[in-house]
Amino acid sequence: MSLLRRSRFAARRTRQTLATFDNGRAVLRAIVGRDEELDYRVGGLIVTGPNAPGARVPVYEVFAEDEYSMTWFGQGLGDTPVLVDIGAHIGCFSLDFATRHEGARVHCYEPTPSTGRYLSRNVEQNGLADCVTVHHQAVAAASGVLVMADNGAGSGHNGVLHLGEEGAVSIEVPSVSLEHVLREAGGEVDVLKMDAEGAEYDIVLNASPDVWAGVRRVVMEYHALPGHDFEELRARLEQSGLHLVRRDRYNDGLGLAWFTRDELAQG
Repeated sequence: MSLLRRSRFAARRTRQTLATFDNGRAVLRAIVGRDEELDYRVGGLIVTGPNAPGARVPVYEVFAEDEYSMTWFGQGLGDTPVLVDIGAHIGCFSLDFATRHEGARVHCYEPTPSTGRYLSRNVEQNGLADCVTVHHQAVAAASGVLVMADNGAGSGHNGVLHLGEEGAVSIEVPSVSLEHVLREAGGEVDVLKMDAEGAEYDIVLNASPDVWAGVRRVVMEYHALPGHDFEELRARLEQSGLHLVRRDRYNDGLGLAWFTRDELAQG
C-alpha cells in the first residue's frame, strides 16, 4: 500500500472510530499507544479484542461499515430468530444480531483458541450467555479434526486458506459437520452467517441439499481457493432452494453474497 493510500485509510478509520464508538477517542489513543487490547463501546455493547490491524477489521465491518446490511437482511425474521454464526471471530456479528433481536437464539462457531477466548469473554461481559452459545469448534465436511493456520488472536488469516503462509502455525482443532451444527440449533435456522476463510467450499459442497432445508437465509464471505469458484457455491445453494439476492465483489475470487428462500425486499 502506497503512502498516500495508507494516509487515506488512516483518515477514514479515524473518522469511523469517532463516529461509531461511544469511546472513539479512547479507542484511537489505545491504538496509537499500542495497548494490548481494545475496548469498543457501541450501542450498549462492550466488545474487547486484540489491538492488531487484522483483528480490528471485523469490528469496523460490522459496526462502522454495516458490511452485512443487518437491517435489510434481518427484516421479517419474527420475534425469536435463530442465528448460526460460522467463523464468529470475537463475536461482533452475533452480538449485534442478539441486541437487534431480543428474542434471538445464537450459536457461534469459532475454532481458533485465542480468538475464541475473546468471543466467550464478549458474550459473558455483555450478559448474553443465556441466548448466545459459543462452540469452540470448526465447521467442516465431517466431524473430526481440522488442520488450520493460526496467525494469532483475532487474525483474519486464521483458517485453511492460509496454511503454509510465512509466520503461520498449523494447529489441529475439533470439527463438526454442518448437519451437526443445524441439528444443535434445533433444525430450523433463520440466518446462517459464514466467514470461514476458505472452508466454505468444504462446508457447502459436501452438505447435501436436504441438510440446507431448514435454513432460511445465508450470508457468506467467499474466498479465492485454488480449484474452486463462487459459482460452485451458488449452484449448490440454489439447488437447495436458496436463491442469490445480492453479491458484492471485492476482487477476483473474494466477495460477500446473500441468499434467501423467502421473499426479501431489495436493500
